Amino acid sequence: MYFDFLCPYAWRGLELANVLRALPGDAGGETFRLRHFSLAQGNHPDNAAAKGAGDVRWWLSDQPQGEGAAHQQSSLDAFLAHTAAARQGEERSWAFALALFRRRHEHGQALDEAAIQGAAGDAGLDTAQFAADRQDDGGLRAALRRELEEAADLGVFGTPTFVLEDGGAAYYRFENLTRDPQTARAWWDLYRTVLDSGAGIATIKRARNRPAKKA
Repeated sequence: MYFDFLCPYAWRGLELANVLRALPGDAGGETFRLRHFSLAQGNHPDNAAAKGAGDVRWWLSDQPQGEGAAHQQSSLDAFLAHTAAARQGEERSWAFALALFRRRHEHGQALDEAAIQGAAGDAGLDTAQFAADRQDDGGLRAALRRELEEAADLGVFGTPTFVLEDGGAAYYRFENLTRDPQTARAWWDLYRTVLDSGAGIATIKRARNRPAKKA
């Protein structure tokens, strides 16, 4: 699953994925791996014609610390922090990602250092290890760059994008949030049904002025 901490749709997608991964296999449990995709990079004017990693001219992972637009810097800081958190294992990776998403999109906190430190506490990270790992700027940026290259080669353009076991991948824009297992299972099954049908549906987009349905 490709995500960006800036994106509320990715937050809702991550919440759904977290519910599904907690289910046992015989109850419809799923396996997801977290991967980073930068909306700031994807929407950068220098990358308008990019069709793959070889065409990307502006990489978020190459941006100097403290430079660039505020949303670019906050996105980079969040990605690097999550990459550091992931060094403490898969469960801590998920816990940190969820905590940071919730602070930003559920509680309205800025995506800044205070949110990162708060999320680290929420996730139960070893704070000393987290601080030490964040000092490995080169290693964290290299890991982020690899994921951004993979996303570019795949053609990811939005978040969340799910890559399926058969190699297919699709963006799913979640307007509603659920943490209910039955609802999450039903929504995921609907997503897979659309993708796996023989109809070849590439886009379903609601009219711009229709009222959004909120759960």
